[in-house]
Amino acid sequence: MSDSRKPLTYADAGVDIDAGNRLVDRIKPLARMTRRPGADAELGGFGGLFDLKAAGFTDPILVAANDGVGTKVKIAIESGIFHTIGIDLVAMCVNDIVVQGAEPLLFLDYFASGRLDESVAAAVVKGIAEGCAESGCALIGGETAEMPGLYADGDFDLAGFAVGAAERGTLLPRAGLKAGDAVFGLPSSGVHSNGYSLVRRIAARSGLAWDAPAPFAPGRSLAEALLTPTRLYVKPLLRVLKATQGVLALAHITGGGWPDNLPRVLPDGLAVDLDLSAFAPPPVFSWLAAAGGVLEAEMLRTFNCGFGMAVFASAAHETETKAALDAAGLAPTLIGRLKASDGPRVAMHGALAL
Repeated sequence: MSDSRKPLTYADAGVDIDAGNRLVDRIKPLARMTRRPGADAELGGFGGLFDLKAAGFTDPILVAANDGVGTKVKIAIESGIFHTIGIDLVAMCVNDIVVQGAEPLLFLDYFASGRLDESVAAAVVKGIAEGCAESGCALIGGETAEMPGLYADGDFDLAGFAVGAAERGTLLPRAGLKAGDAVFGLPSSGVHSNGYSLVRRIAARSGLAWDAPAPFAPGRSLAEALLTPTRLYVKPLLRVLKATQGVLALAHITGGGWPDNLPRVLPDGLAVDLDLSAFAPPPVFSWLAAAGGVLEAEMLRTFNCGFGMAVFASAAHETETKAALDAAGLAPTLIGRLKASDGPRVAMHGALAL
């Protein structure tokens, strides 16, 4: 029989089912680390289960979110550093859920590659499990797809899906936002997971290799510093929401930065008067601005510039809310106030200290 008539297998086409099964066995203990009331986080079924009653909910509203890590994944692939982007994947989803005033409950991941590298996938899922455990979210399932011809060998992409819940009547934003209310910024851990197509372009322009020392982070390589995972705000913010009624809205500063994300929680007739001089951007942002010649307006619309979350606090409960944020370890900074306006939803004064 000629080679052209040889019976073909799925493995001949580039898909190794056995490798996928071995990966599931490797990550089962990681999923078990994320067990919580309502879910045993056991992998292997056709679908993941969650018991809202066992989680303590009486009359819940479900809140769902999905996201990816974007081209930050490309830095992980090119540098061989895979253990942090799983945390990013979880953070980008669960931070969107907590801003609705909801508690993240369950998480599912999607890992797609041209050829499955079990070690790489296991490292990524380890980060996913760490992010889930840190945010109190059960990893109850996922999908590993091997697609030769669609992805090049070595390339992969990620997507995450999270579901949370809040008791009816407790969702954010709450009614009552008005002129004079405070806007606090909560520090980010760095660039988080937005703007990495620009970050990679700036890194290429700088001529620095991924293993070169980071100009803005002594003792770390450029890749290590840029792969710092997105901060998980979930558990501290849930404590704050239980401690005070002063939080009226939250905004996760992701794609679109400050000008695009703040208006998403504002009623008509209100705008944020944002004080840029209150920002103290970490050194990574100064480096990005200088090395890329990025103007301030572009920085603010692309990056979080040092604050990854905005908290809108009632003026009547401002002191109480700041105290609750401080007690939760969130280190709030007053960065603006609401004002009456029928014009632009975000007004800015001062300048970033880049």
